[in-house]
Amino acid sequence: MHILLLGKTGQIGWELQRTLAPLGKITDLGRSDLDLTDQWAIRSSVRSLKPDLIVNAAAYTSVDEAEKEEDLAMAINGIAPGILAEESALIKAALVHYSTDYVFDGKKGEPYTEQDKPNPLSIYGKTKLAGEEAIRQIGIPHLILRTGWIYGLRGKNFLLTMKRLASERDELAIVNDQYGAPTWCRQVAESTALLIAREPFKKTGMDGIFHLTAAGETTWFGFVEAIFKQNNQVKSCKPAIRPIETKDYPTLAPRPSYSVLDNSRISKYHSIAMPGWNKQLELALG
Repeated sequence: MHILLLGKTGQIGWELQRTLAPLGKITDLGRSDLDLTDQWAIRSSVRSLKPDLIVNAAAYTSVDEAEKEEDLAMAINGIAPGILAEESALIKAALVHYSTDYVFDGKKGEPYTEQDKPNPLSIYGKTKLAGEEAIRQIGIPHLILRTGWIYGLRGKNFLLTMKRLASERDELAIVNDQYGAPTWCRQVAESTALLIAREPFKKTGMDGIFHLTAAGETTWFGFVEAIFKQNNQVKSCKPAIRPIETKDYPTLAPRPSYSVLDNSRISKYHSIAMPGWNKQLELALG
């Protein structure tokens, strides 16, 4: 199988380079290799490479900056996935794409299923939802994997920011009224590889949107507590952490207060069971 992997330098994309390697030939492209705002460059790359499967781990992920760069975010998150789907149809390829918990408004107050109606609050969420809809309209074999609160051991993410701030500050004020499921990017990549190896999503009724996050839920404050408790690097310089409300930490983009996703469907149809968020953190820091 020939797999075209986009977003090779991102958190999930970096891990996918390793987890997808046993499945066939991998052509991995990053931002410097392919400009996802250039529609003809996307089409040309797909037509020349003719992969059997496209895995799109590329995205515009700066939630707050998207409020100021809506056109750029829409080009990468909303328009490019649709073009990938169109080109996949032409060469009879399948497509795996990642979306976000931020397509929901957080008002439900309990884990969201794939049947719940999205209502994104932010430009980022709206552009990611546009990408989902563009792919679904084409009608190719596809998986759209919604995940959220992604972290890893490289790049820029909440975990690494907290580890850095632990050595710089005596006290940290952390939001304690937004709920989600912190998810290790490696777990997402490993689950993706399992799905692709089985190729079940090419069967009628087994493709479409699936939620793929860590099990359980916590707040950003609870996540920081767990990071400091489990990570030896910050134990010696552990700052005090103080819970605050969202209104005390204003951001450009509004966040859903509750964006926990229900993973039951991917467990039922694909036998994928993600560990709890605390276990994932333990594995990542271990």
